[in-house]
Amino acid sequence: MKYLTTIVFAALLAACSPAENAATEVAATPAEPAADVAAEMVEHLEVIYEEYFERILELNPTYATFLGDNRYNDRYQNNLGEEYRTELKALFEEYLARVADADAGLLEGQDRLNLDMFRDSLERNLEGMEFDTWLAPINQFRNPANSFVSMGSGQGIQPFNTVEDYDNFLGRIDGFVVVMGQAITNMRMGMEREYTQPRVLMEKVLPQLQSQVVENIEDSAFYGPVQNMPESFSEEDRKRLTSAYADAIGNQIVPAFAGLHDFIRDEYIPVARETHGIDGVPNGEALYAYLVRSSTTTDMTPGEIHQIGLGEVARIQGEMQGVMDEVGFEGDLDAFFEFLNTDDQFYYDSGEELIAGYEALREETHKRAMELFDRFPKADYEIRAVEAYREQSASGGSYRRASPDGSRPGVFYANTYDIKSRPKWSMESLFLHEAVPGHHFQLALILELENIPRFRKFGTFTATTEGWGLYAESLGKEMGMYSDPYQYFGALNAELWRAIRLVVDTGLHSKGWTRDEVLDYMYANSAVKPARAISEAERYMAIPAQALAYKVGQLKIRQLRTRAEQALGDSFDVKAFHSAMLEDGAPPLQVLEDKINRWIAAQQGD
Repeated sequence: MKYLTTIVFAALLAACSPAENAATEVAATPAEPAADVAAEMVEHLEVIYEEYFERILELNPTYATFLGDNRYNDRYQNNLGEEYRTELKALFEEYLARVADADAGLLEGQDRLNLDMFRDSLERNLEGMEFDTWLAPINQFRNPANSFVSMGSGQGIQPFNTVEDYDNFLGRIDGFVVVMGQAITNMRMGMEREYTQPRVLMEKVLPQLQSQVVENIEDSAFYGPVQNMPESFSEEDRKRLTSAYADAIGNQIVPAFAGLHDFIRDEYIPVARETHGIDGVPNGEALYAYLVRSSTTTDMTPGEIHQIGLGEVARIQGEMQGVMDEVGFEGDLDAFFEFLNTDDQFYYDSGEELIAGYEALREETHKRAMELFDRFPKADYEIRAVEAYREQSASGGSYRRASPDGSRPGVFYANTYDIKSRPKWSMESLFLHEAVPGHHFQLALILELENIPRFRKFGTFTATTEGWGLYAESLGKEMGMYSDPYQYFGALNAELWRAIRLVVDTGLHSKGWTRDEVLDYMYANSAVKPARAISEAERYMAIPAQALAYKVGQLKIRQLRTRAEQALGDSFDVKAFHSAMLEDGAPPLQVLEDKINRWIAAQQGD
């Protein structure tokens, strides 16, 4: 889980116990100064924000666990059911109504930012609930069964430190079984309405599910906590928990995985759609337009983004030619791609070597980041290989943020699957993106922010988070990285990849492109091997528009920096700019732009 998308964020935002007043009604009277009215309003709104977030934790107990809040660790929500959707929508509507009469014009600074973001999230997510995405709840990239494996393996967000922790997870298994049954119910309804996932994606789901259909209980990922049970447990507890886990795995978990697997294989795949874009489902064109707005937090159309992508691809390929000249390569770009993809000097022989290579980047990268930043997160992070059960469908790298209480560090996941598709020349840019000064800096620092409501601290907008990650890659030369021209080419290739996403995602979902046409474009325009190209193409099929956020966000951040540099001239301080970028979390791009414009004006006034 790298971060929360806008849709998921608001789905995890909406709630709190009903207050006595249905709306925020604060108005100034002649005897009451505006400042007092604003203070009263802020106090009232802060109560609403806190109640709201508290209720969403109760409604989404696994999200609470993700945040390190262990109060609901024995619950597993059926977030695929109609009752859940109805309750969630009611919560969105309730809290939007409660802030409807709040006068944003009386607020400034963080208080204005809080209200703007709160309203924006609720409105955006209410719009999203008008679409029937719940009819197709599973694909190879977003699969609740995979998330449950991570949770129950002892390597994920669920703590397994005390006897109570072990009993808590046993309590979650009943809820998981219900969700697997609900997924089948929803997909059957989707089949009736011709709202299904692409067949090629669902074929990739089968091995994910099959991996947990074991004959020997000890081969189950869910048996990991038993094998690693703390020695401090009493013999009585050890025997009881071992027996309970064996029973749950054999009689609940394995049958749930097997049932879903067989349903998808025997009933769903035969009628799954042959089209590859989301425009192939009912109302898919409108859904994609919404997802584009939601992912990018802009009003750009798919067509506009497609054209930006084509322009960026051409620009970056021009810069690549400069690297080819520097290393003295004779041949065209395609030949250079072939050289980078096939020469053994660019590849490790094992996943362990790849992880060690990333570990070697740690100290030097942290030291170099001090040249551009004066704020560093307190939380640490680990570097791990992507787990075997999901490595075939996972991206090349990802980041999972640390828990707020510091008990769980952040994690930079590097994919070691098909090691000859993981080039050394891509490592520096990927490390900058996922770890330092990218996602780890941004997301860990957000957790340290004080005096902001939790919906902002724990909710992020993809365009800002991923835009920051890609912007962080672009800082490599300023940091003294990319001294090896091949590493710089890797950075250009990574940026090119994000530009290609603008082209192929919009092509796939709004221009009728097929999976094969997406792959052809990738192969023709980048140094990518089939393993990565296929997983990426199918990722775009599974989560439409998400991939647009990276380049759109980076272009906006770079535009804001250029604006600041031009406005401030010699007084521009890159460390101060980066602090301004990170100090308020990850708001929508328009909110971020307004805030940086105010920061520039304040610097000019100093």
